[in-house]
Amino acid sequence: MEHLLNELYEQIQKLPKGVESALSEEILDKLYSVYPFNKFEYIISHLIAERIITLRDYLDIRNRYLDRNKYLYIFEITAPRTFGETWAQRHLNELVPELERPSSQKDFEYSGQYDFWYKGVRIEVKASRAVERSSGETLIIKALSSESKKGFDMNFQQIKPACCDVFVWIAVWRDVIRYWVLSSDEVKGSKYFSIGQHRGNVGEGQLWIKESNIRDFEQYEVRGVEVLDKIKEKFFLQTGKRV
Repeated sequence: MEHLLNELYEQIQKLPKGVESALSEEILDKLYSVYPFNKFEYIISHLIAERIITLRDYLDIRNRYLDRNKYLYIFEITAPRTFGETWAQRHLNELVPELERPSSQKDFEYSGQYDFWYKGVRIEVKASRAVERSSGETLIIKALSSESKKGFDMNFQQIKPACCDVFVWIAVWRDVIRYWVLSSDEVKGSKYFSIGQHRGNVGEGQLWIKESNIRDFEQYEVRGVEVLDKIKEKFFLQTGKRV
């Protein structure tokens, strides 16, 4: 969003004096927005009307914005359960179709503790989005790009290492999706794993990833095409069993 604003402000400087004042930051900050009408379409309509940019210029700006924000739509999912379960699980299953839905037929002890099953491996999926820490705006406004220098929070919640063998964490920025694969022992032993998220839920905790500690998780990061192989590797290292 910052990139788009800077791009448009550069064009505003080219407007005639009288028109430029109508697009001052003071006026734009007070502008009442009702979807889909907001300060961006307000600025662009003035720039086109004054022939500062052409329709082709506008389409170029639009396409560049879409390229930089290909995953911004994921921040429009406001319900945490819909994002954390419905979207994340479907996304991982599309990425790794070999993963199966668990059942008591596959695992006699299964009662909803984890999300996927793969040849005896119990897999739990967690997802979070990178949002600006200090902002009180909506998710879509707080959404950050992977190149942003702003402080961010990414919270993986309701983590229960005893209930699965391997975790797949999905981290979403406006422009990239990253994947971390960890064994349950690695999660339980992490210095960032905080036990006691909900009172009475024994063994449940949460883990915060921020700009200050994200480098500590680089060792667990894999490309999407490597997720299944890494799941098998983590399971073998933890149990000594090959799948």
